[in-house]
Amino acid sequence: MAEDNSKWLPLLSAALGADAMSTDPEVLNAFSHDETEDLHAMPHVVCRPSSTEEVAAIMRIAHEHGIPVTPAAARTGLSGGAIPVQGGISLSMERLHRILSIDEANFQAVVEPGVINQVFHEACKEKGLFYPPDPSSWGTSTLGGNVAYNAGGPKAVKYGVTSAYVLNLEVVLPNGDILWTGANTLKNSTGYNLTQLFVGSEGTLGVITKIVLRLIPYPKVHFTLLAPFASAEMACAAVARIFQAGVTPSGLEFMERDAIDWTL
Repeated sequence: MAEDNSKWLPLLSAALGADAMSTDPEVLNAFSHDETEDLHAMPHVVCRPSSTEEVAAIMRIAHEHGIPVTPAAARTGLSGGAIPVQGGISLSMERLHRILSIDEANFQAVVEPGVINQVFHEACKEKGLFYPPDPSSWGTSTLGGNVAYNAGGPKAVKYGVTSAYVLNLEVVLPNGDILWTGANTLKNSTGYNLTQLFVGSEGTLGVITKIVLRLIPYPKVHFTLLAPFASAEMACAAVARIFQAGVTPSGLEFMERDAIDWTL
């Protein structure tokens, strides 16, 4: 059972500063829901840390006083993962939004969890590099949220989902301890694979504060093909034949006639 707010809210304020936390009803309401329909729950406070150390301070206070913590990123999810169903602290990662490095020689990048997927994609493209995972919300969703949900998108058919590109994570554990889960190498077969344990864990194991991502060279050729079929069965058969021919497209989408008419 969480303690009375008056005991732990002042501790958060002392650790973060008043500008990094809010109990304003409008702010609390904004963090009471994501894109999931008909599901919301109010937090007691919204915290906006700016560093790993501040995240650790929040987690230590929450751990000592039995306060539930729900990490929140852009809140674009459809499964209620960012909703603070037990109240407590809604931990916003929006201020941790820096691209710390893009290493062209080693095809790696280090980012904070609040970086928008599309912003990162474009920054990589400027250096001739490519980060393939492209969830439908890539223009608003964050890399931290993508990692927490192991997000994919249309390009997953060729390139795979987020887990294929995560090399290492800095995480804050529930007791406030900070650790790195792996190594910044393509091959790391030493010990337990903690990195992949955290990918897709939806914030249940700890709070992601830094992400090391694998990149690939940016594709040199792009083209789009629209092919009509007389039936859905014929379209599905064509998909199998494409792969059997040794061609792996970056995406395959099926659209009915009405959808095409509405789009064109």
